[in-house]
Amino acid sequence: MHGTARGGWQTLVMFTMVTVLGFSQTNQQDGTLIVSGHAGQVPVIHINGLSYVAVDALARLINGSIGYQGSQITLTLPATLGAEGTTPPANRPANSGFSKDFLRAGIETMSDIREWRSALLNIVENGYPVFSDSMVHYSMQAATDLRLTSVAATTDSDHNALKLLNKEFDHMQELSNKILTMRKNLTYIAPDTLKNDSLDQKIITCAHALAAMAASNEFQDNGSCH
Repeated sequence: MHGTARGGWQTLVMFTMVTVLGFSQTNQQDGTLIVSGHAGQVPVIHINGLSYVAVDALARLINGSIGYQGSQITLTLPATLGAEGTTPPANRPANSGFSKDFLRAGIETMSDIREWRSALLNIVENGYPVFSDSMVHYSMQAATDLRLTSVAATTDSDHNALKLLNKEFDHMQELSNKILTMRKNLTYIAPDTLKNDSLDQKIITCAHALAAMAASNEFQDNGSCH
């Protein structure tokens, strides 16, 4: 535990241990104690300007345990409090952020999609023939790594980002099919076709958004991939 966290819990334990001497039945509950990150509350009694709670009630609230040895009482904190002695803030999920395996696989998938787009862009800008087999190679490689990324997803952020990765893949597949269909129908493809294509712009914008998430290790959906 950090010094501050440890000191806070020691203070809490010290004033709760006083209650083992017993409350006078004339004392009335006039407050409640709530521990951040834990559901429920325990009664608080004020005596001579000091606040007291029952140590056993506190232990139940934080899922801890109490041990008795002679006149000594030991309050054991739950392992879920972690090294810092605190639970994650209520507004932040315990499994937030990207897992290492997912982040690694996701970056690989984005690299595949980037190579796929670069190959398609090179063909369009230079007027090269478009062969479906060459595009299938890029598509299959990206699809394979996308499946591996899916398997690696464990946290909430992983699963949320996976949805955007799937959309990016679908957009790239749609763009590739669009160019292949145009070539198959002998439609003229101008060198700047992709430069003015809204679908291609969406792919670029989504890629930037995903890269920013990976860099910050935090999921943020700004709508770029939809």
